Amino acid sequence: MLSETIFYDTLRQGLWIATITSVPILSAALFAGVGVGLFQALTSVQEMTLTFVPKLLAIVVVFWMSMSFMSETLVGFFQGRIIPVITGG
Repeated sequence: MLSETIFYDTLRQGLWIATITSVPILSAALFAGVGVGLFQALTSVQEMTLTFVPKLLAIVVVFWMSMSFMSETLVGFFQGRIIPVITGG
């Protein structure tokens, strides 16, 4: 049986891993959105697709660049924390 301490510690660590792995993508979307917003405010161009496409490109590029970091972090979490809890080790 899984004790409450192990359950909550695993849950806390899982939420932290989720936060760490999502920070690069969310920060890229934030900076792309601010940059496009400033560009639209300075040039008075109000095109809806102008906000979507640069954000999408920035997210894809950052995801591609940080994919190995995210994979290593998630695999390490699963091998070091989740699998031992499942197997009872």
